[in-house]
Amino acid sequence: MSASDPHLIGPGLLPTPFTAAQIRDATGAGKTIRLRVELPDGSDFERVNRFRETDAEGATLDRWSSDAPDDVASGRVTWVELQGHAAFPAERTTLSTETLELPIGRVECLRYVTRDAPDAEPETFWFSIAHPGMPVRYEAPADGGVIRTTVVSIERD
Repeated sequence: MSASDPHLIGPGLLPTPFTAAQIRDATGAGKTIRLRVELPDGSDFERVNRFRETDAEGATLDRWSSDAPDDVASGRVTWVELQGHAAFPAERTTLSTETLELPIGRVECLRYVTRDAPDAEPETFWFSIAHPGMPVRYEAPADGGVIRTTVVSIERD
């Protein structure tokens, strides 16, 4: 990370929307994020992410599909790792602002449109300025169309 700007985590990358400290502070003692995942065939399902055992360095992240609540994947994540998920290459990413109407309300977002390679289909990430952490909406190309993930609720422990 840059000593002068904690949003810059490496050369050739755009600033991340949030620092590791902002993500940690927004997570607090823990939070649960519910997401709607829409598939290209028109079907959808709910996914749940729950942070627990939070500390200064990170948390345990539990993830499951709402239709299989007993099938939980758990793992330790650090705040720096989570910040790094939003580190996009400057040469293949455009950054803008956009307001979205979502189940969590009207949110002002930083919108990153990025490509893995110059000729690749773009992926789009919307990060709500008021909700440090994961994108509140994400769209990625998939066979037959686009997968869209949208945050539908954020609950604090």
